[in-house]
Amino acid sequence: QVQLVESGGRLVQAGGSLRLSCAASGRTFSSDTMGWFRQAPGKERQFVAAISRSGDSTYYADSVKGRFAISRNNAKNTLYLQMNSLKPEDTAVYYCAADSGPQRPVTYSDTYSLYDYWGQGPQVTVSS
Repeated sequence: QVQLVESGGRLVQAGGSLRLSCAASGRTFSSDTMGWFRQAPGKERQFVAAISRSGDSTYYADSVKGRFAISRNNAKNTLYLQMNSLKPEDTAVYYCAADSGPQRPVTYSDTYSLYDYWGQGPQVTVSS
């Protein structure tokens, strides 16, 4: 059974930093493109970032580019999202997700329907 378990969500002040982790089990982690999405109250789920299987390619939403960094450690079966210069509009539930489909350029990995497995989503709240 595939499990994605996130951690690291909490309340943080604007301008602060936070790192989310996502521990994967039940699959060969290095076989999946991984992504982060977020969903704010009353809004649709939004793409944040994606990373290729090997970790050598990344892709970001314009709204987080230059502030967030996605990375992975395949030896530890763990995905990360480093979030810097946080803004109140970054407040949302953050989900990690695994795409087990055919390998494709990471720039095509911004659609949530491509992802097969999802974590439970920790809350990140940024206060002004």
